[in-house]
Amino acid sequence: MGSWLNGGVWMMIMTMTMVIALVQAENPYRFFDWRVTYGNINPSGSSPQKGILINGQFPGPEIYSVTNDNLIINVHNDLDEPFLLSWNGVQLRKNSYQDGVYGTTCPIPPGKNYTYAIQVKDQIGSFFYFPSLGLHKAAGGYGSLRILSRPRIPVPFPEPAGDFTFLIGDWYSNHDHKTLKALLDRGHRLPMPDTVLINGNGVSFTSSLTVQKGKTYRFRISNVGLQQTLNFKILGHQMKLVEVEGTHTVQSMYTSLDIHVGQSYSVLVTMDQPEKDYSIVVATRFSETELLTGSTLHYSNATKKASNIISERPRDQLDFSLKQARSIRTNLTASGPRPNPQGSYHYGLIKIDRTLILDSSAALVNKKQRYAINDVSFVPADTPLKLADYFKIGDVFKAGSIPDKPTRGGMRLDTAVMDANHRAFVEIVFQNREKILQSYHLDGYSFWVVGMDKGKWSQASRREYNLRDAVTRSTTQVYPESWTAVYVALDNVGMWNLRSEFWARQYLGQQFYLRVYSPVQSLRDEYLLPKNALLCGRASNKHRLIISP
Repeated sequence: MGSWLNGGVWMMIMTMTMVIALVQAENPYRFFDWRVTYGNINPSGSSPQKGILINGQFPGPEIYSVTNDNLIINVHNDLDEPFLLSWNGVQLRKNSYQDGVYGTTCPIPPGKNYTYAIQVKDQIGSFFYFPSLGLHKAAGGYGSLRILSRPRIPVPFPEPAGDFTFLIGDWYSNHDHKTLKALLDRGHRLPMPDTVLINGNGVSFTSSLTVQKGKTYRFRISNVGLQQTLNFKILGHQMKLVEVEGTHTVQSMYTSLDIHVGQSYSVLVTMDQPEKDYSIVVATRFSETELLTGSTLHYSNATKKASNIISERPRDQLDFSLKQARSIRTNLTASGPRPNPQGSYHYGLIKIDRTLILDSSAALVNKKQRYAINDVSFVPADTPLKLADYFKIGDVFKAGSIPDKPTRGGMRLDTAVMDANHRAFVEIVFQNREKILQSYHLDGYSFWVVGMDKGKWSQASRREYNLRDAVTRSTTQVYPESWTAVYVALDNVGMWNLRSEFWARQYLGQQFYLRVYSPVQSLRDEYLLPKNALLCGRASNKHRLIISP
């Protein structure tokens, strides 16, 4: 090896080795061994179907971790098709190779395994993992991931008496994931989902949660579904919002919360009502047909049962939800994952380097349904884009193949990649001209949701921005015929997926990759290819120098 590595590279390797040793010494490792299989599940209680299980569980195992932990997750794929897991909301610092989407990572072949090595660096909060290929998400394979604060970092509320996870989402009971994928491949739209699940159960009010009067409990709620906004409430009880996707929030009270696809919330609920059973209700919003399910909050000494109820939608769902979204703000007095206050980063005083206006659209291309951002409908390449970038393989993608603003020139198909400079400060405006609510996610980052409103965005809209305590999160909704604006500091080098969280739209092109690039190519900014990385496509036979934590 010394014959072809010069002294500078050797010094780099030795320095990296020392850094890795320090990381290993200071931050704990948590090991997981997961086997992904098909199995019979019966969420609806009446029609068994084939689901994706992890270690025989649906939903999959919950990951408990602490800020800066290293998670080593060995995934065995026992399905009959390739498989990938992605980590919704987890900011993989300098390590998009572990992102678990096809643009960055080769799928795990049937009968093979891959070990993810991710560090939950400088993060706290409530997140989830999910299968990212095809329509696997419609079959299960998802689970929750919580990151607790380190003991010496104060949390802005007393320790709750219990900590519960609610994975909620729409669900297809009458179609398996392969049938749904085939519908999309033939150019059709998906039908309305059949039901709503709570932790894999769609049979209303058959499950219960036991609590004690006078105590306060934490509920972590994630919308892991395919397309439907869901409203969550506990009848008779107020919910105090304390955290949104890794950000401590101003502790406002709500009787219900609209949770859009891909979003996660934490609330505190005090059991201050008469001792009886109360209904926990999850119902669709912004849908013509309302889907409803629920479970029961059981006071330990209660004898009176909860009565089944129907959901009560607000008279104007849009105004209700928009007002609620604007009320969610960052708690500037709380500590984050580090001792410094969350509000010490004055995003409102930073000069914007670039504005992206991202416009969604739907159209038929070659008589098949497609979706696009700025008139470009994404088509996957034969090689993961990050591998093509690493090995400098030409003709896999072209940086700049999606414009910063809509062109109105008609929809086209392309492997859309947008170049961006490392450390740029970017304004992104999501413009929604359609009559449906949408939800967008950016891997590898959290962004400040600085504004949202009805109508079309203009430069004058900036006068409405919250430049002091906007909430930071990784997934934001865009209301029908409305806009949402976010600020993002591009401090994480890599190839990162920006996508619609409506999974049919994502699958049919409403996504692209943001290539955050630094010409320095320093290990301080980005890790090199992991030593166990799977190679596929035109990268199958490539050789590599491996230095990774």
